[in-house]
Amino acid sequence: MKEINIANVLVNKRKEKGITQDELASYMGVSKASVSKWETGQSYPDVTFLPQLAAYFNISIDELMDYKPQMTKEDIHKLYRSLSADFASKPLETVLNDCRHITKKYYSCFPLLLQMGLLLINHVELVKNPEEIPPLIQEAKQLFVRVKEESDDVSLKKTALYMEALCGLAAGKPEAVLELLDGTVTPALPPESLLASAYQMTGRVREAKSVLQVGIFQNIVVLFNFFPAYLMLCADVPEKFEEVLRRSIIVSEAFDMKHLHPGVLVGLYITAAQGYIMQGNKSKTLDMLQRYTEIVTGNIYPLKLHGDEFFDLLDSWLEKLDLGTDLPRDEKTVRQSMMNVVLKNPLFAVLSEEAQYKSIIEKLQNNAVRPD
Repeated sequence: MKEINIANVLVNKRKEKGITQDELASYMGVSKASVSKWETGQSYPDVTFLPQLAAYFNISIDELMDYKPQMTKEDIHKLYRSLSADFASKPLETVLNDCRHITKKYYSCFPLLLQMGLLLINHVELVKNPEEIPPLIQEAKQLFVRVKEESDDVSLKKTALYMEALCGLAAGKPEAVLELLDGTVTPALPPESLLASAYQMTGRVREAKSVLQVGIFQNIVVLFNFFPAYLMLCADVPEKFEEVLRRSIIVSEAFDMKHLHPGVLVGLYITAAQGYIMQGNKSKTLDMLQRYTEIVTGNIYPLKLHGDEFFDLLDSWLEKLDLGTDLPRDEKTVRQSMMNVVLKNPLFAVLSEEAQYKSIIEKLQNNAVRPD
């Protein structure tokens, strides 16, 4: 993965002109061995030779160097997974320094910068010193801001904007988030319906079905981002709380979220548990924590997005995602996070002497240290 591709340019341009290495060496006033090393990538021409070489081949210095500080989606995926695994096995500061080095090297590769920012946010909880968390969030935010302001990719810019807003919330600056997002919701016309109609009109029925499946799937996932937040806001009105939870569970069962996407369902259960404990209902709190534990200690690892019998055309779309079908963070970190959500939640401290709660904690702890 070389960023400076001068070797290939020299070989191609020399062959286009129909000259030998000896002839190029003679023109440049160097040895044939030097030209050979340039063309095999063993060394680079001295910087003072670049204008002369560019002029000889009638190209710009940029074209000569073919400098491309970019990474392919595949390379970004591999790097992300590698660094994610490093977070679980190496000292935090070592991995953070590796991330910073890579970021500086590919500072104009905006898809990479976005993923590096996500990587930092996904591993903030590994920081043991609370005073070091805000600077790390700010570091991630700066990457998102750069993507938002410099990238030409509309999709990247939109994602970066939302992630910048997330950093604002994490930093305890809600007013900044309201200003960033204008404090309003803009009606959105789903592109899936338009694409599906276009595919259908051209006789491509399978593509139309696939696009609509993607739309349904994505909106279900978004729905389960809304449910927990709304559920918590209704915790002070038990009747409303129960109705929100009831409808959420009906939707989850209708689409078999326990198997399709357990990662979003656990958020609903843990939020419901928090709501019930705030209402002083220990019995229902323990029921929600039990449901949560059954999922996170089950056969769901490694967490991976996938289709099912209903979403039978989804997998081909998932394979094209920037980070493939794997969800962020390594399995060890995810398991520990699943445990900490319960174990380190002060709301559940009042349950510490309950036998069922002790059993739940024991299962979560065993799951967090499971070698597989």
